[in-house]
Amino acid sequence: MLTVGRIAARTGLSPKAVRLYEANGLIDPPERTAAGYRTYTDEAIPVLGFIRQAQALGLSLKEIKDILDLQRRGEQPCGLVTDLLDQHLADIDRRIADLQALRTTLQHARAQADQAADRGEQALVCRIIESATSGEGT
Repeated sequence: MLTVGRIAARTGLSPKAVRLYEANGLIDPPERTAAGYRTYTDEAIPVLGFIRQAQALGLSLKEIKDILDLQRRGEQPCGLVTDLLDQHLADIDRRIADLQALRTTLQHARAQADQAADRGEQALVCRIIESATSGEGT
């Protein structure tokens, strides 16, 4: 039997993370000693490793729980995993596009500020922000 500290050390997680996974139903509640300490079996180690790896891929705890629930019911969760990864890839692509648009807007604002300064124009506070137009380049 492993205490929360020992199982955390063996899986590279913190004890707080192990308790969080238990509270969210990702791992089964462990047995408790008479003193109330959690005790885990070696069977929890691969599940905790899976959770850690799934989080490294950007999956949320809810998504990981859905995957584990399918597996616990005897179903193959690979279709769900593929769909989730596709959704995450699409989200990343949207964020990249948004960041590229923001970069273009910032470059434009910076160039306008330089041009205004070259013309000797004074700004009330800061030409860069005053001359920036929202939504440009998006």
